[in-house]
Amino acid sequence: MFLKLIMKGILMMVSITFLLVANAFADTYPSKPIKLIVPYGAGGGGDTTSRFIADLASDILGVKVLVENKTGGGGTIGIGAVAKSKPDGYTIGFISTSPITIRPHFMKMPYKPMDDLTYLGQFVSSPMPVILRSGSKWKSFEDMMAFAKSNPGQLRWSTAGQKGGPHMAMLAAFKQEGASTTYVPFKGGAKALAALLGKTIDMAVISDFAAPLSAGTIKIIAESTPQRNPSAPDQKTLAELGYPLSPAIFFGLAGPSGLSKDVIDKWDSTLGQIMKSSKFIDLLKKLKATPKYANSADFTKSVTADYSAAGKVLAGVKF
Repeated sequence: MFLKLIMKGILMMVSITFLLVANAFADTYPSKPIKLIVPYGAGGGGDTTSRFIADLASDILGVKVLVENKTGGGGTIGIGAVAKSKPDGYTIGFISTSPITIRPHFMKMPYKPMDDLTYLGQFVSSPMPVILRSGSKWKSFEDMMAFAKSNPGQLRWSTAGQKGGPHMAMLAAFKQEGASTTYVPFKGGAKALAALLGKTIDMAVISDFAAPLSAGTIKIIAESTPQRNPSAPDQKTLAELGYPLSPAIFFGLAGPSGLSKDVIDKWDSTLGQIMKSSKFIDLLKKLKATPKYANSADFTKSVTADYSAAGKVLAGVKF
């Protein structure tokens, strides 16, 4: 009897040890594929960089990071899906400025950017130039604006997402000048670029300008973000031209609120390693994008500050 009790005790201890070890392995993040939602269409700057990050992160994390394009609402549908996902780190998303710091101030959103998301890190600070076809009759931003003022509704233009930062910045400029124009919405910068080159529209404000600029099919006439575009340093920003809105553009990753410290730390480490990848830096150079890394804590601070600043500016602009 005594021997049986000892054996039962040993078996119980072995079982408990096995369960503890099994749970430890099960709780190690990540232990299964991760979904990376891109809220824009395939082929644009956000999609391209996200797919590159997914490939590099797959190697670093040892699990597949799978990209899913979930478009619509100028990025809000995809980000809404991220915000509503289970906070276990297995659904994250690409985010950019407009649906986080701009649109929430004047649109009903499927998420609250300051409450419903965990900001994992920033990897790009992107220029967002005002571009024309290289053969356009307008030689400058001033030429284009003069046409818009004297020909109501005839200037057709677009951005990567409706009611985003670039869209609102240009609306503010046109309103200040008393110009009436026609905005043509597209889902993503790649489609807006195709429409520009195909002469469906006359002007675009997008980040997908590197390849056509190198090919000589477009020209830059202004920059919509706070800093002049390194690819066209002689062209002024909208702020320098005297207009009220010139938002900074960031690319980053986010997950739903409530992510554990382990998940946040893992992505801090992963993004930090990706930013040291020569392959990723070369890609950003090709896209004419500026590498800018911020970990979760720093990215959260900058997003919060940008959100507050944009709210104050937009409150003073009556659309």
